[in-house]
Amino acid sequence: MAEQIERVKTLILGSGPAGYTAAIYAARADLKPVMYTGMEPGGQLTTTTEVENFPGYPEGIDGPTMMVQLQQQAERFGTEVRLGMATAVEFSDQPGGIHRVTIDNNKVIEARTVIISTGASAKYLNIPSEQRLRGGGVSACAVCDGFFYKGQDVAIVGGGDTAAEEASYLANICNKVTMLVRKDQMRASKAMQHRVMNLPNIDIRFNTEVDEILGDQVVEGLRMVNNQTGEKEEIPITGFFVAIGHKPNTDIFRGQLDMDDTGYLITQGKTTKTNKPGVFASGDVQDKVYRQAVTAAGTGCMAALDAERYLATVETPETVS
Repeated sequence: MAEQIERVKTLILGSGPAGYTAAIYAARADLKPVMYTGMEPGGQLTTTTEVENFPGYPEGIDGPTMMVQLQQQAERFGTEVRLGMATAVEFSDQPGGIHRVTIDNNKVIEARTVIISTGASAKYLNIPSEQRLRGGGVSACAVCDGFFYKGQDVAIVGGGDTAAEEASYLANICNKVTMLVRKDQMRASKAMQHRVMNLPNIDIRFNTEVDEILGDQVVEGLRMVNNQTGEKEEIPITGFFVAIGHKPNTDIFRGQLDMDDTGYLITQGKTTKTNKPGVFASGDVQDKVYRQAVTAAGTGCMAALDAERYLATVETPETVS
C-alpha cells in the first residue's frame, strides 16, 4: 500500500492540558494545528474524578468534563483533533527543516513544527483492586487529590523523595498517614527521611507491601503484608496513594531528542525548545517537578508561542503555507 503523506504547519502530539493549551494558542496564531490524541485521549486528568485546583472553576469540575471542554475550545479556533498516536519520528537537524512523524504505523505527517505533549504515566502496582478503585479513592497524585481526604486516614506506598514529599503533604491535612516501604530503608534523601520520621501522624511500615485494597466502589481499607514474616494486617483507610514514580512517554524520541536518565525531555533554559530546531516539548513530558494541570497548560502556551516565533524566523514567502 502506498505511504500516506500529509504536510502541516504545526503538529501536536498528546491531548492533555499542555497539548490542548498549545492547540488553542497555535490555532489563534494561524498555525493551523493538527493534534493526535495519543493512546489516552485527554491525558491523566481523564482518570481524575474531581479537579478543584485549576483556576476558573470555583465549584470544581470532573477531569473528563474539563478535557472535553478544552478540546471544544481548541476546535472552536480551528484545531483539527484526530485519534491516533505517533509510532515513529524523524526530526530534521536544520532550521526550517521538515519533520516526519508516522501515525499508527501507516500515515506520515510532514510538519514544519512539532509540539510534544505526550505526558508521563504514573507507575502503578498493577493489582486488580488498585485498578478497579482508581477514581474511587486510589490516586497517583497526593497534591491533586489529598484535599478530598482532609481529616481522614490514608495510606501511601513508596520510599523515594516523591513518596516522602507526598506523605508530608498528606500529614498536614489528614488524620493519619500509613506509609508502606517495600525495603528495610527508604530511598529518599536523608533530609526527606528526617522530615517524615519526625511527623507524629505518619506511621512508616518497612518491609511492607500491599496485599489488597479493600472496598467495592470506594476505598474502605487496606490489607498489607510484611514481606519478611508473611504476616498480614488490615487497617481502615479512605484514600490510597501510589508514589512509586512516573515514566515519561518518550520512548519513540530516544536517540533524537536530548533527555535525562529517566527519559524526561530536556528543554533549553526557560523555553520549550528541544535540541532539534522546530521541535518543542511541554507538560509532564519535560516536567518531573511540578506535574500539575495548570503548569502543564502554562508550558503548552509557551510551546505554541515558541513555535510561532520560530516559524517567523525561518519562513519565507515561498515556504508559507
